[in-house]
Amino acid sequence: MFISAVQIQKTIIQKKMRSTAKTVFLFIGLTIIATACQEEKTPPAFTPMETASLIPQPVETTQGQGYFEIDEETQILVEGEDPEMKKAVDFLEGMIAKASGFTLQEPSGNSNAMENIIVLKLDDPTGSASAEAYTLDINEKRIQVSSAGPAGIYYGIQTLRQLLPASIEKDSTSSTRLGIGAGVIKDEPRFAYRGSMLDVSRHFFSKEDVKRYIDLITPYKLNHLHLHLSDDQGWRIEIKSWPELTTKGGSTEVGGGDGGYYTQEDYKEIVQYAAAHFITVVPEIDMPGHTNAALASYPELNCDDKAPELYTGIEVGFSSFCVGKPITYKFIDDVVREISAITPGKYFHAGGDESHATQKDDYIKFVDSVQKIVSRHDKVMIGWDEIQFATLDSTTVAQFWASAENANGAVSKGHKLLISPASKMYMDMKYDSLTPLGLKWAGYIEIDDAYNWDPATYVKGITDKDILGVEAPLWAETLETIDQVEQMVFPRILAYAEIAWSPSTSKDWESFKARVKNNYPRLENMGIDFYKSPKL
Repeated sequence: MFISAVQIQKTIIQKKMRSTAKTVFLFIGLTIIATACQEEKTPPAFTPMETASLIPQPVETTQGQGYFEIDEETQILVEGEDPEMKKAVDFLEGMIAKASGFTLQEPSGNSNAMENIIVLKLDDPTGSASAEAYTLDINEKRIQVSSAGPAGIYYGIQTLRQLLPASIEKDSTSSTRLGIGAGVIKDEPRFAYRGSMLDVSRHFFSKEDVKRYIDLITPYKLNHLHLHLSDDQGWRIEIKSWPELTTKGGSTEVGGGDGGYYTQEDYKEIVQYAAAHFITVVPEIDMPGHTNAALASYPELNCDDKAPELYTGIEVGFSSFCVGKPITYKFIDDVVREISAITPGKYFHAGGDESHATQKDDYIKFVDSVQKIVSRHDKVMIGWDEIQFATLDSTTVAQFWASAENANGAVSKGHKLLISPASKMYMDMKYDSLTPLGLKWAGYIEIDDAYNWDPATYVKGITDKDILGVEAPLWAETLETIDQVEQMVFPRILAYAEIAWSPSTSKDWESFKARVKNNYPRLENMGIDFYKSPKL
């Protein structure tokens, strides 16, 4: 057969094309395999556990090898029966879903043999461990949070939250892979009561603002929210048997604004929201002073039966219930009864500070009577440190804010202290002379001032055994918005959270300031309008 030169050339070209195609396909195939292998071997970005910027600092941290990655296949398992566990589970699932867009899977089979699983385990057969203590154990195959109680599980989840990338704090989902460095954390709180106080009386903050505040303090293991619900400038909680307290007494605020108040349904909603974050609400009705809003609402609470004008200034010490009238105690009994009925927590704060318009003997009799009323409604009374002058029940707690003498007086009578020194913990104090918000009567409180002190050595004669806990108050004479609240609270609340939780022996200013600075992206992702201290 004759084959022309042209045919021969075509044949050669076709063979070359087939050979080239095979080479290209082979190259593409090898590239796909190599890329897949490379993706499989590339770990997510994660921070080794021992260098993570955790606040508060855990008691004990041991770094492990490798990392755990939460992905679409990660499962969650709860071991142990307690209805409160649902709150911890819901928080974890919601956090992961918001950050990643996927839902943690339900497991099947034997959990001991499972990989890619998060186990939340109630585990304390002896009953000896604190219900708030926890162990967080992370390796390449599983995460396990163990505790004697649901609160401990929840706090372990908050630590896990801080080990995850800061992007999880954004409102929108992120493409960031959720890697966590391996290791073991064993942790427990120093003090049982770790709180913050929000003054909603001088300026009113809506229930949504209060919920926002709860969201912001949750990561730092605070467990009490003290609401200052009444003062000269406003009464903020509905009392159905005394309706004028809110319709009149709640109608204004510092500077003459519209004020506002919580219905009992609003208050219940706040209490329930706090409980979902393992935070106990402590209501305060301040008395016998700081009562102008109540006195303006009901003339019979005044000794002259005349109602004073509503007050919108910021001076203190001029008002007082008429402590000799039976109607005063009928009023207080109704108030304590209605609020206690919708407050599951054990504490009722009865104020008692700056009662300069009340004679000392009358003040003592008044506090004794109020204490009996609070006890009759199955609550434990807390009062500012002046209450130590009265004859107190053994369970009553004195909140030290100003007088070391009063603090020692309370301790000498066998009472526990809640530590809140104004010169160290009042978050309405200015950071420095340039701070536009806040006051300065107790001095400036920069972040290093907030951190570099200890509750058990601050007052001579007071030690750890005398202290129920610590609480950081925020008074609102100059604060009108939640953004302004955030500016005064952050980053100082981080110092108070660490003082309340971490052992005093681990206190280290250099470590703390580095951890706070490293948390700036997290705070920004949470939308917090925080103060960027030059001390950091």
